Amino acid sequence: MAGSNLILIGMPGAGKSTIGVILAKLLALDFLDTDLIIQCREQKTLQQIVDEQGSLALRKIESDVLSKLECESSVVATGGSAVYSPTAMAHLKTLGPVLFLHVSLTQLKSRLLNVDTRGLARQPGQSFEDLFHERNPLYEQYADLRIPCDGLNPEQISHLIVQQLRDIK
Repeated sequence: MAGSNLILIGMPGAGKSTIGVILAKLLALDFLDTDLIIQCREQKTLQQIVDEQGSLALRKIESDVLSKLECESSVVATGGSAVYSPTAMAHLKTLGPVLFLHVSLTQLKSRLLNVDTRGLARQPGQSFEDLFHERNPLYEQYADLRIPCDGLNPEQISHLIVQQLRDIK
């Protein structure tokens, strides 16, 4: 696992941004949220991009941003749809280990109250459940480490990640 960064992937609601901030503090690293980078670059929210240009446009923008991302000593929280771009994921894997924050569908549904306004890159009419089943194999494919998150709070998950990283070094 090359790189000085930690790359977080997982479904919307998995806690990538929240856990990313905690991990950055625990490990004395910077924190980057690629959804925020996209929003700043486009001067629009993710939902506005989806509403105006469609989910495939958001995926293309995300792929472009991730493929060009340069950082060191950072925790990077990616958007949930990052795994749709093999080019972006190949680049991210050169930056550091990819950690899949695995959360069950039941837990995700209880966490997400704003599915329709969250700016999800999904096809019209595609349910959150369908999206979960479509993306999970991709998360598994790209993950260097799979972090089981059900039943744990963000601090517990962050400490689990730190421990797992120590165990593999």
